[in-house]
Amino acid sequence: MALLNFSDILRKAGLDPAKVQLIRHTLNDKEFRACYEKNMVKEYTAEQKKDFNKGYDYWAVFISGKGTEARFYKLYRVGAAVPKSPEVMPEGYPCPLAFEKPGDYYELEYVDVLKEFENRLIIEWGEAIRAWHQKGTTEKAVKAIQSIQKLEFVGYENVVLSYEKLKEIIENDMDHYKLWQTALSSVKAVYLILDTKNGQQYVGSAYGDGGLLERWKCYADTFHGNNKLMKELICDHPDRYRYFQFSILQIFSMSVPDDMIINAESLWKRKLGTKEYGMNAN
Repeated sequence: MALLNFSDILRKAGLDPAKVQLIRHTLNDKEFRACYEKNMVKEYTAEQKKDFNKGYDYWAVFISGKGTEARFYKLYRVGAAVPKSPEVMPEGYPCPLAFEKPGDYYELEYVDVLKEFENRLIIEWGEAIRAWHQKGTTEKAVKAIQSIQKLEFVGYENVVLSYEKLKEIIENDMDHYKLWQTALSSVKAVYLILDTKNGQQYVGSAYGDGGLLERWKCYADTFHGNNKLMKELICDHPDRYRYFQFSILQIFSMSVPDDMIINAESLWKRKLGTKEYGMNAN
């Protein structure tokens, strides 16, 4: 008999296990792996057969691990469902044929009450791994709660981040990305945003007191950073931000005057032609 089950954790978080459905995705599934690699686990989970949800308020999502283990990913509150069709498919979804089959697409809202366990908590799913969705009342023994490890900063010249990864780094309030947050907040910079959908580029600069971290946080919050052409693009294509890739062109000490950063930004715009052929409006 296990000393601690996942249902015990749900209760301690104020959740009724009877109202929680457990879902285990496997990385051996080609469609799931494609979505996992594009940071679209939520969208993959939302796409289900008709009338899949049977009175559950929450879905606790797990990802397959070694053998019959499963690692906790995230908890979502389940909303309304609409019939699957190409019209409701998220932009950039890597498995478009799935939306041509009968089924429902659910509205899922991320809930952070189990945030401290995300990607750390490992349970024993049991031998019935083909039963990939089960009741929250089913006893699932907690095998491990791994410690948070600080992720090494890769160096400014090696930073290449998708929007989803950028958001994860900036919004993670635990120690995992502490080294990244410290590094990005310690420099002023000229940065590049690449729209990987069409190859257009945007050159921007960061020279506030919070350094590059503060400027990039604006993109994490707004998707467009209040840039005119990017704002217009996202107005026309609401999910386009998923294709944005962030990198660093040049870094400066926090003591460097702001006008030097602005001049460097202008030079990079000229070099890359982002006013004539990219997303810079000025």
